[in-house]
Amino acid sequence: MVNWRDREHPEAGGAEVHLHEIFGRLAARGHEVHLLASGFPGGAARATLDGIAVHRASGAYGFALAGRRAFSRLARELEPDVVVEDVNKLPLFLPRRWGGPFVLLVPHLFGTTAFREAPWPVAAVVWAAERPMPRAYRRAAVHAISASTRDDLVRRGFAPDAVRVIYPGVDAARFTPDPAVPRADRPTFLYVGRLKRYKAVETAIAAVAALRRGPLPEAELLVAGTGSDRARLERAAARAAGGGAGAGAGAAGGAGTTFLGYVSEARKLELYRRAWAVVFPSPKEGWGITNVEAAACGTPAVASDSPGLRESVRDGETGLLVPHADVGALAAALGRLAGDPALRERLGRGGRAFAESLSWERTARETEDHLERAVAARPHRGEAG
Repeated sequence: MVNWRDREHPEAGGAEVHLHEIFGRLAARGHEVHLLASGFPGGAARATLDGIAVHRASGAYGFALAGRRAFSRLARELEPDVVVEDVNKLPLFLPRRWGGPFVLLVPHLFGTTAFREAPWPVAAVVWAAERPMPRAYRRAAVHAISASTRDDLVRRGFAPDAVRVIYPGVDAARFTPDPAVPRADRPTFLYVGRLKRYKAVETAIAAVAALRRGPLPEAELLVAGTGSDRARLERAAARAAGGGAGAGAGAAGGAGTTFLGYVSEARKLELYRRAWAVVFPSPKEGWGITNVEAAACGTPAVASDSPGLRESVRDGETGLLVPHADVGALAAALGRLAGDPALRERLGRGGRAFAESLSWERTARETEDHLERAVAARPHRGEAG
């Protein structure tokens, strides 16, 4: 496997959880699994995680080139039965270096949303790199994590019969409601995830600030996670609070936003259980794993009606969907949940039932079947060219 990060990377997110949950199970089933990923300060060049042999090369900025060279070396050394490229940053176009069975795993592609995250020259590189993917990966078996991702790939030119949707799972034995952990005593909404510009967390900040100025002066938004967008979001919270550039940063100010930074898995579980709802205002995701983790805890989600998110949140059943970037609609949905305990209960029960229908074991079995089919369809091994 090749992915830009492994789960120990300081900026690991849902894509890395997805990869390790699946392939750690395949390693436990007796498969030999290797992962090539970028290095990071303090990260060993070799590690074993979840039964996966992790090989780290270069750093994040050099991985586009160093990763390709490292892949060629590993492919010659390991002679793998199948290669999986998990594309959640720049594609590495590994079929040019590998002529054997190949699976392209796609959480989602950025498209024009790259311009929300990076300066335009960098975003233009990402946008341009994605354009030749249908041709470059035309011989690959494709694993899409949602129907939204599949539809996007087909629109871009991938063959529909080459793309298989395999939904992520959730650990419903660990993420559970707990009667001993009460809900917060005031309306508390939670964002969990990386702090990146394209996630549009400022929409949630503005929505909660609007509630505090109106019907819910005690409403609070907790932001759990780290990332390069934190400073900008802190400034957005300060503006929403009506203060100066530093007002409210790192604490709950007039805007009601508290930045928690990195939280442990135990703390994340507690936050899910205590929150009145999670909020996910992104314009585009592959799935939205935190929505499903919260659902497993009996906590509804309020999310943008965006690709991926409209699959991890079932509108009116496990949560509420609102138009992306519509602060008024998001504030109204949060206010509706806060004012209707029966609705919160019903959506929480629906969320738990939805989470119980998903499992990582099912995802791993379907992935194993997909890999075996890819090997059977194209048994040739070796480097391309």
